[in-house]
Amino acid sequence: MAADVNSWWPRAILIGAVIAAVLLVAGALGTRIGLWDFQVGFLGLAGGTILAAIGVIVGAVGLIASVKRELPQNRPPIYLGLAISVVILIVMGMQFDKAYSVPPIHNISTDLEDPPAFDQVVALRGEESNPLALNAQEIGPMQREAYPWVVPLVTPTARDEMFSRALAVVDDMGFELVNADPAAGIIEATDTTFWFGFKDDVAIRVRSAEAGTVVDVRSVSRVGLSDLGANAKRIGDILAALGAGA
Repeated sequence: MAADVNSWWPRAILIGAVIAAVLLVAGALGTRIGLWDFQVGFLGLAGGTILAAIGVIVGAVGLIASVKRELPQNRPPIYLGLAISVVILIVMGMQFDKAYSVPPIHNISTDLEDPPAFDQVVALRGEESNPLALNAQEIGPMQREAYPWVVPLVTPTARDEMFSRALAVVDDMGFELVNADPAAGIIEATDTTFWFGFKDDVAIRVRSAEAGTVVDVRSVSRVGLSDLGANAKRIGDILAALGAGA
C-alpha cells in the first residue's frame, strides 16, 4: 500500500525534469524557426534552469525519503529525474560561466581603427539589429585583453590567392556568401548559429602590403549585447584556416 500511496511523487520528479529539458530545447529551436523572438527563447532557458534546480533539491529529498521509508521501487524515476536535472544545470552553468568570463561585446575586428566595412550585408540586418559602428576606444581595451589572437593575418602569399582561399574558407565553414568583390578585396557572409539560429555577419578584407598580403576579419552579431565569445572564436577559426597554408 505504501508503494501505491507514494508512487506519484517519483513520477512527478521525473516529469518535472523532462519538462525542464523540453523548455530548454523548445526555447532555442522555437527562436530558430521563427515561432517567437530570442527574448522568449531565453525565458524558456531560464524556466528550464529554475525547474531543473528545483528538481535537484526535491529529487535529493525524495531519494532520502525513499531510502528511509524503504521504497526501492520509487528510486529509478528519481535517479533519472536527478540525472536529467543535473545535466541541465551543468550545461547552463557552463553557459553562464562563459557569459561572465568574456566581455559584453559583439562587434569584433582584427583592425579596430579601420575595420572591414559591410556593404550588401547592411540591407539584410534590418532596423532592429545591433548598429555596425565600432567604437575603438570603448571596445578596443576589452577586446585586446580577452582576445589577444584577434589580429590581422600578414602573409607573403599573393593577394589574389588569399582572396580565393578566403572564399573557400567561407564555403568550408558553412557560411552564407552575401558578397564577393575581388577588385575591392571584400567578402561578406553570414553565419547562423545552431540552436537559436542567431545570425552573425562576417566581413573579410584582403589587401596588398609590403610584406605580401594583409587579411582582416570582422564578425558582428545582429542581436544581443554579449556574444559569449562566438565572434572572436569565429575570427580565430577563419584566421587559422587562412594561415594554415599561407
